[in-house]
Amino acid sequence: MTRTPESVLLYSKTSLPFPRKSLVERSRLIERLERGVHGRLTLVSAPAGFGKTTLLGQWLGLSGREASWVSLEETESDPVRFWRYVSEALSPRIEPTARQEYEQLIRSFPSVSTSTFLDAFINQLRFLSRPTVLVLDDYHTIAEPRVHESVAYFIEHKPFDLHLVLSGRSELPFSISRWVARDELALIDAAQLLFTEDESESFYSSASPFLESRHVRMLHERTEGWITGLQLASISLRDAEDRDTFIERFKGHHRHVADYLFHEVVATLPEEVRHFLYATSALRRLDAKACDAVTGRADGRSLLERLKSQNLFLVSLDDSDTWFRYHHLFADFLRNRVKEAEPALWRNANLAAARGFAARGLLDEAIDHALAAEDYELAESCLAQHAPNVLKLGEFPTLLRWFDCFPPETKLSTEMSLLRTFLYIVTGQRESAGRSLAKLETQERETKDEDARRQLRSGLLFVKSNLLFMFGEFEQWMAFSDGILDEFLPHTPFFYSFNYNLTEPFARRTAFGLKGMLSNQTEEIGKLFVGALERHGWGDSLISLYVLQALAEGYYEWDRFEESAELLRRVERASRYNLVPGLFVPCRITQANLYWASGQRALAYETLDEARALLDKSDDIWTGYLTSAKARFFLREGSLSMAKKEVAKLRVGAKDRPSYHREYDYLTLCRLLSAQRKEPEALRLLELLKPQTEREGNWMGQAEISLLQAVLLDRMGRREQAMNALREALTIGETNAYIRTFLDEEEQTEKLLRKYTFWISEKESSEEDAGVAAGLKTYAEELLARFMGKAFEEIAATTEQPALVEPLTRTEIRLLDLIRQGESNKRIAEKMSLSEGSVKVYSSRLYGKLGVSSRTQAVVAAQRLGLLQDD
Repeated sequence: MTRTPESVLLYSKTSLPFPRKSLVERSRLIERLERGVHGRLTLVSAPAGFGKTTLLGQWLGLSGREASWVSLEETESDPVRFWRYVSEALSPRIEPTARQEYEQLIRSFPSVSTSTFLDAFINQLRFLSRPTVLVLDDYHTIAEPRVHESVAYFIEHKPFDLHLVLSGRSELPFSISRWVARDELALIDAAQLLFTEDESESFYSSASPFLESRHVRMLHERTEGWITGLQLASISLRDAEDRDTFIERFKGHHRHVADYLFHEVVATLPEEVRHFLYATSALRRLDAKACDAVTGRADGRSLLERLKSQNLFLVSLDDSDTWFRYHHLFADFLRNRVKEAEPALWRNANLAAARGFAARGLLDEAIDHALAAEDYELAESCLAQHAPNVLKLGEFPTLLRWFDCFPPETKLSTEMSLLRTFLYIVTGQRESAGRSLAKLETQERETKDEDARRQLRSGLLFVKSNLLFMFGEFEQWMAFSDGILDEFLPHTPFFYSFNYNLTEPFARRTAFGLKGMLSNQTEEIGKLFVGALERHGWGDSLISLYVLQALAEGYYEWDRFEESAELLRRVERASRYNLVPGLFVPCRITQANLYWASGQRALAYETLDEARALLDKSDDIWTGYLTSAKARFFLREGSLSMAKKEVAKLRVGAKDRPSYHREYDYLTLCRLLSAQRKEPEALRLLELLKPQTEREGNWMGQAEISLLQAVLLDRMGRREQAMNALREALTIGETNAYIRTFLDEEEQTEKLLRKYTFWISEKESSEEDAGVAAGLKTYAEELLARFMGKAFEEIAATTEQPALVEPLTRTEIRLLDLIRQGESNKRIAEKMSLSEGSVKVYSSRLYGKLGVSSRTQAVVAAQRLGLLQDD
């Protein structure tokens, strides 16, 4: 497979270091590392120049252990980027059968919180093909507290088949006491990394065979076994005329010695090599093309080979010797030297690097170098080009880091200023977003050019709309939008092409869809916003289509089928043409639900099958959602064997530890387990899913999980718990006026609602709770009325019976009253002193007399005939 520029750099960051053949074998430390593998964590901590990376590379090369490696930099102080590199590094170690789901999880990360991702990620690591070592090198470069928190959580909960090694220059910024107390931590520090006298002699026997034994002993004493010092001395002594005097002067603090010796080494190099080192010191990673770009020469490859052969602190980053970096201490020395002595060279080298990387499509590197060169115009140009891709990856902190590198006085383009504000919104930084919005609003008021002013106002409307859709800022949006919707002109296509859904089966489950929140305000604003877009030719833009899809799903939930169908037709036409799965799949599932609820079952199945045929077969996440939806239909019509076949395609199991990114599939499995009367297995999955769903703030998921829990608990005779779970679902339902969430569960939910109205009447409530309880009871009764209305329609369509064929007995009336209360056959048997078999016989006779076929229809028919007294 041909590698893209981005994948080449990713490969260089996740490749194990290539050990040199001439290395001193450090058996005592390798043995310590081997023993540490049986614990939870190994920490290798020492200042620069102590051979941490070299030691770990040598150990892994000799041990033959499965290993993954990530070379960290400051740029990984972004939770999404950090864990993307870690998960990519571990990907080859995952069993092939689980690789597809693992990659699906990686793609889901921008759409879920770090905590939710980590839970799922740790769960997926049970599929490691063999015990594996994961090395995170240069961990000290990470400055983001959220990354440190997530790493500490990962250490505590990761599988024991994965051993973590953290290597860095400083102590860890989180507590390690718990692992020390449990003897699960192996530590190698600076004192242990120092060469012994024997190791120093071994090193010099290869590197400097011209030195006498007394010189070696003196150097070991002077350096105290500091590895980089020994290496620097070896290079410097090649041409020293008076070795004794040189060694005598060789003392002091490690860093001072390093600077002194680096100066000695570099000063003796030929001019072309010295200039090459100074110019290329600006590069974090270098290959021949990057070197040629910053030096203006064409011999980058040969000079790299020359540095490597002379052992001049060049570290290979891959097994093909394409990408390199300088030893960190050496790089620091070179950069400080160039910045202080030749600032023009530093700026020009970074500027050339920025242009060179930009030309190669390596925009991460290009932006960093343009900022280092203080060419903010070039940096902004590269940032504008690169932003869509970084947004797609969900690396919002990385974008904000770049923005923060611009001096406050820099006047960014309107597009970039709006993007910065948008990033504050999607990262939840409401205060920063507010300040940024205030500046833009001031700029809008002060702009004299009317066209520019209108463009800025349109951009502000976009940003404020996202503020609304993310946080529910309704009043602010209404106040700003009043009077400008008719003049609304989109500022740039970029803002209207952002894909808001990378992983969810419904648009309403996304943050953009307010995670299931529904209200009259969301409906009104959605219609106003879409109307403005359509009037200016942006009706088929992604943001418009996502608003339409969310509205369509909301109308379905509210039982407004005609309005839902109309919007779905519009979304379907556009989403089919562009085939954006995050829009197309929710559209087709919602349409199938509409068909099913309208009694057109064949069309519901056909809609899902056609959608699957159109999708790329490798796009497992989206085809999986269509499979889940189909399985749910089979369950609703009682086709258990067909549902079981569909669920088998999802590769989910009752013994799994379910993760939020596949909640829809696991809830489908729970429904199958319920139909199979495997209540404990289904409840276990729901109890594991519920806290994840609550953490993500997903109202739709919380309502569905609570309702399923209520059904299962009631069936198991755990009445109090069942009613409490149902109350949770009703609380969310009442807040958002949910209807189909309950109606689609059909008869089992109706029985529960009847039981709830009796339960809440019996329950003593405090004055504080009384109002809430009364509101929920009213809401439950409204839902029951919906069920009754549906049953009336069914009876009217099948019978014109004006009266009973045969009068009901007193026992049958008592039975009918208990059915109305939602009691199970078991409870009815207890209350009527009958066997469950007798209850079934009486029920069958009762249905026959009423001319009905279900409990709901029996209650409706009895009410029509006046057989039951109102409570």
